[in-house]
Amino acid sequence: MQPYLTLTRRELGAYFLSLTGYIIIAAVTFLLGLSFVVLLVKLQQEPTPIPVTELFYITQFFWLILLLSTPVITMRLFAQEKASGTFETLMTAPVSELQVVLSKFTAGLIFYALAWLPLMACLLIVRHFSNEPDAFDAGVVASTFLGILLLGAMFVSLGCCASALTRSQVAAAMITLVSSGTIFCLGVLADRFPNQTNWHAQLLASLAFFDQMHDFARGVVDTRSIVLYVSLTLFFLFLTLRIVESRRWK
Repeated sequence: MQPYLTLTRRELGAYFLSLTGYIIIAAVTFLLGLSFVVLLVKLQQEPTPIPVTELFYITQFFWLILLLSTPVITMRLFAQEKASGTFETLMTAPVSELQVVLSKFTAGLIFYALAWLPLMACLLIVRHFSNEPDAFDAGVVASTFLGILLLGAMFVSLGCCASALTRSQVAAAMITLVSSGTIFCLGVLADRFPNQTNWHAQLLASLAFFDQMHDFARGVVDTRSIVLYVSLTLFFLFLTLRIVESRRWK
C-alpha cells in the first residue's frame, strides 16, 4: 500500500509542478463559467422548472469538457516516462506493475475531479443570487457529480491505456480523443435507435450515455449505469496492465 500511495502522490504532484496542469484547470473553469453565463442568459428570457444541473448536461459544454480534458490529463502518464527514460527505472523499482497502473490512474482521476470542482462554485453562486435556497437539491448535485466521476473514470482509464501504448504524448492524446469520440458516437447511435429490438440495438442501448447521464443529472442513480462504467474502467485498466507487463519482458 505504501508504494502505491507514494507513486500516487508523485504522479499527482507532477500535475501541479508543470504548466499543463494549471492550463487544464483554467480551461475547464473558463468553459464552466461560460456555460453558466449562457444558461443564465437563456433563463432570463425563458424560465424553466428544470434543475440547472440538467440544463448544464444538455449543453455542448459538458461533453466538450469531458472529451477534451481527459486526453490532455492522461497523455503524460506513461508516455512521458518512456520518452524521458524513467519508465525503465520505475519498472526495476520494488513496485508491482499493478501498483504503477493504479497509482497513475488514481492520480489522473483525482486531478480530473479537482478540475470539475469549479462546477460546484458555479452552482453555489447561482443559488446565492437567485435567493432560492431550495433551488438546488443536494441529492441531485451529488448524483450529477457521481455521473461525472464515473464517466471520467472510464475515459481516464482509456487514456491510461492509450498512454501506455506510445512514447509520444501527442499520439497518446490523439488515440484517447479518437477512442473517446468513437464511444461518444456509439452513444449518439443508441439515442437515435431507442426502440429497436434486435441485438445490435440492444447492445447499443447499453451504451446510451446520454440517457444514463440524464438520469444522474435528474438525481436518479441507476445501478446498471454504475456497473457499466465500473466494468469498462476495469477493462481498460486490465488492458493497460497487460501492456505494461508485456513491455517489461521486451
